[in-house]
Amino acid sequence: MTDPRLDDWLATAAAALDLPTPSTDECRAVLDLVRDVAHGVCRPAAPLGAYLVGVAVGRGADPDAARVAVAALVPQETR
Repeated sequence: MTDPRLDDWLATAAAALDLPTPSTDECRAVLDLVRDVAHGVCRPAAPLGAYLVGVAVGRGADPDAARVAVAALVPQETR
């Protein structure tokens, strides 16, 4: 990303969960999703939507497909 604090925190959080640090593209995709959900649905839906995508991916869903499925629930006129 661009903020060293974010990069450091993300690497530390990933390590604490025994996960690889997400790539810049992966981070951008998640941030775009939560932005669209926050503005198109309501702010609390953004982290909850990201959580649901994470659970789905943890259960074997394709990350891109999971993000697309949640993004499709955002009203079209707000995207």
